[in-house]
Amino acid sequence: RIKDGKSGDIAIDSYHRYKEDVALMKDMNLDAYRFSISWSRILPNGKLSGGINQEGIDYYNNLIDELAANGLQPFVTLFHWDLPQSLEDEYGGFLSPLIIKDFQDYAELCFKTFGDRVKHWITLNEPWTFSRDGYTNGDMAPGRCSSWLNPKCIGGDSGIEPYLVAHYQLLAHAAAVNVYKTKYQ
Repeated sequence: RIKDGKSGDIAIDSYHRYKEDVALMKDMNLDAYRFSISWSRILPNGKLSGGINQEGIDYYNNLIDELAANGLQPFVTLFHWDLPQSLEDEYGGFLSPLIIKDFQDYAELCFKTFGDRVKHWITLNEPWTFSRDGYTNGDMAPGRCSSWLNPKCIGGDSGIEPYLVAHYQLLAHAAAVNVYKTKYQ
């Protein structure tokens, strides 16, 4: 709950205030900034076939250019637990091997679009935590687990799903790294 019933939809609002944020980083004598690209901001439906959101591309281009203009190297994370809802709805997201190709396509789009200025890529943020908290105990999205572990879970099997998710994350990581090494490095 948020005081006064506010939604929290707009928090630090870096989307609109990135220039101020970068100026603060420069004032602090930082030389790098790690941030995540929102998969669904780039590909609203999670897939290339669903169309590319040019406004999302423009935002990240502007942010990366602002960082470079101020002497900060971007360190970019491709997946920080924000799976496009459409992929979760269609095939269960990281519970399915179909995620591998979609993640590879998303990663390649990022490498192609931003790679002239981004030299440091992180494919997956804390994959073990995502597997455990999303599929073992249901503490974070998508909130799956065995009902005997947490009655608030939306379904799932804590004995199998976290291992499937970890497996498909590793395969998605490998696919993205392979594309990067063969085409963009």
